Amino acid sequence: MIDTNGGDVSAPYIAGAEAALALAREQGCRFAILTDGSPSCGSVFIYDGTFRGRKHEGMGVTAALLRAYGVLVFAESGIDALEARLSEADTEA
Repeated sequence: MIDTNGGDVSAPYIAGAEAALALAREQGCRFAILTDGSPSCGSVFIYDGTFRGRKHEGMGVTAALLRAYGVLVFAESGIDALEARLSEADTEA
């Protein structure tokens, strides 16, 4: 990932994603709701990195890492879907 000055900011994003995963695993987190559009947290779309407000389908690094480890990730626009999934989880228990 490149910032507005052309600097590579991938390492801090990856470190943040790894810290979020460690915390999620420590707490037994099975679900997460993250802000869409973010290059870290986007789960449905992310901005294209040009800083012109353009977006495309994709996931940010934290959302992708959490999903890779089995955490179900929802966008804030997906609260209804999360609520439905939580209801399903309650009936499975």
